[in-house]
Amino acid sequence: MNTPARRLLMWDIDWTLVHTGGVAKLAYAEAFTKVTGVAWRQMPYPGGRTDRDIAAEAFALHGIADCTPHLETFFQVYADEFHARRHLLRDVGRVLPGVPQVLTALAARPHVVQTLVTGNIAPVALAKLTAFDLHAAVDFEIGGYGREDLVRADLVRRCRMLAERGHGRFADAEVVVIGDTVHDVAGALANGVTAIGVATGDTSAAELAAAGAHLVFDDLSEVDAVVDVLAGAAAP
Repeated sequence: MNTPARRLLMWDIDWTLVHTGGVAKLAYAEAFTKVTGVAWRQMPYPGGRTDRDIAAEAFALHGIADCTPHLETFFQVYADEFHARRHLLRDVGRVLPGVPQVLTALAARPHVVQTLVTGNIAPVALAKLTAFDLHAAVDFEIGGYGREDLVRADLVRRCRMLAERGHGRFADAEVVVIGDTVHDVAGALANGVTAIGVATGDTSAAELAAAGAHLVFDDLSEVDAVVDVLAGAAAP
């Protein structure tokens, strides 16, 4: 039997794996006011964007043109505020269909490495997955997180670099980005790797396909078929 090619899977979190029911927005608002003293008025649309990008717009919307002097403190306070509300996630949030079964099945494939490329800062990403007991399947240390850059393409590049330091080289065709927005697709395509869309967020399957996704799932509920594709046993 042929040994499967080594595979690197980069998962988005929000609306791909879980929905967190607005807990992040509550934490964002509280952290912003604590750091700036300015009353919170408006949350930018977050879908597919990095926290560094969202924060820059949030500060600008509240009259602070340059967020740079506040950013590191803001991210720390935001992580603390999110952690303080983590208990709410199971009440107002949910795991999306098929996700636990897919992650667990892929974790049992020795040639597969699972990690994250997410707009979330790392402590919030960890909190979201641990709240729903999804963390064990994922290597957090090699992920790409929203504190590091404005655009997802750079997070994909960074994640791959870290993964290859620890696991050796992955062929382009064996690096897969999975997410629910056109930003996830664009990040994959900019790096010459495979983009798989999941139409469980605000972006339709048709929009994900039009953006260039190599394959689009309506959701992850067809566990065996999803696992075969993501593990490389079936072509995307």
